[in-house]
Amino acid sequence: MTALADQPSRLRPPGPSPWSAPALLARMARNRLDVMRSVSARYGDAVRLPLGPKTLYFFNHPDHAKHVLAENPGNYHKGIGLVHARRTLGDGLLTSEGELWRKQRKTIQPVFQARRIARQAGAIAEEAVGLADRLHTMVGRDEPVDIRHEMTDLTLGVLGRTLLDTDLGEFGGIGDAFEAVQDQAIFEMMSLGAVPTWVPLPRQRRFRRARAELQDVVDQLVARRRAAGGIAERDDVVSRLIGSTSEETDPQVARQRMRDELVTLLLAGHETTASTLTWAFHLLDRHHDVWERVHAEAVEVLGDRTPVYEDLHRLRYTAMVVDEVMRLYPPVWLLPRIAQGDDVVGGYHVPAGADLVLCPYTLHRHPEFWAHPDRFDPDRFDPDRSTDRPRYAYIPFGAGPRFCVGNNLGLMEAVFVIACVARRLRMSVQPGYRLVPEPMLTLRVRGGLPMRVHEA
Repeated sequence: MTALADQPSRLRPPGPSPWSAPALLARMARNRLDVMRSVSARYGDAVRLPLGPKTLYFFNHPDHAKHVLAENPGNYHKGIGLVHARRTLGDGLLTSEGELWRKQRKTIQPVFQARRIARQAGAIAEEAVGLADRLHTMVGRDEPVDIRHEMTDLTLGVLGRTLLDTDLGEFGGIGDAFEAVQDQAIFEMMSLGAVPTWVPLPRQRRFRRARAELQDVVDQLVARRRAAGGIAERDDVVSRLIGSTSEETDPQVARQRMRDELVTLLLAGHETTASTLTWAFHLLDRHHDVWERVHAEAVEVLGDRTPVYEDLHRLRYTAMVVDEVMRLYPPVWLLPRIAQGDDVVGGYHVPAGADLVLCPYTLHRHPEFWAHPDRFDPDRFDPDRSTDRPRYAYIPFGAGPRFCVGNNLGLMEAVFVIACVARRLRMSVQPGYRLVPEPMLTLRVRGGLPMRVHEA
């Protein structure tokens, strides 16, 4: 008889009993973050979670992330939740697979090249300064400002100027339309597509109106760009998508592809950075010593002028703050995958068809790799303190072939915004407000973040 130790590929991860599935599902509905942390603390870095008809394989070690995302990514397609979100988002870069995804990535990638993003620094800085000016008008007022809403408007403005060469502010209510699309995508993910799209729920009616509105925006952007001419010479997203979809023989297919890709790109691009900035201002309010250092750095590096690209490397501590914010509250908090074939992860067998998740939220708080993991400590990202940390212990932008294409844009935006606001202003959370993380498509603050604005 062969010893079990000689068959590591057949070992199953430990986890709760299948009889606990109803209670586990109820806990997941109430607080998914707490469940992921508690099961990893109890069962270790590999956990098998029974969730009714499904079994979820949860892996929580840098080596596991490296294997799934970088060493064997072809075996893992987008998984639980995102598959169902496709009904809402279509086949954009976030949800597509295989040859379609490779084609989309090839089309979009040049827009995010470092040299092009560097040329966009002026537009990003102007948006950051404009935000600080708007917030400054709120100094001394009794009513708070919803920072999550402000960050959403800001990030949509940045994406419009840097990726589309368009002022999205012309399209009133576009932020609300994106909110409706995201809410529906989240509903599809959480319900696993169990509710038909034709059911006239208020959420679904709102989504259908939003989708029609966004389709109209896309149609207008395309029409304007075609009327302007010179599409082949332009390097913005709209021009590149027009060229990419021109080979489609069916105009309706081309129109739908354009909508799917633009809506997905804008939704993922603005929501992730908006979430990071919202959490950043919350944490700066709670840690006044960190705000003081950010303020001092911004005053020293920028003075009274608008940031330029070279300042990104001079605002060193502010960049460390952004890294630490994304460690504690990674905008993409869960990476779901479906195994296409049998595999072995961390010595455990993963069968073909299995639902597998990596969770940056828990990985970034793994006590083996992060001292005092719940403490907000930007200095942990000082290069002198980061040398021994495994590369895949920190994956706010994912890893491997599906590494976030917009990481450089998002980082520049976050650093410039925090520096421009902190050099002039200090913000405090509305007294008595209970801040609750909401792990949805991104890890956002539930219900917004009301803050009062003060002079620095």
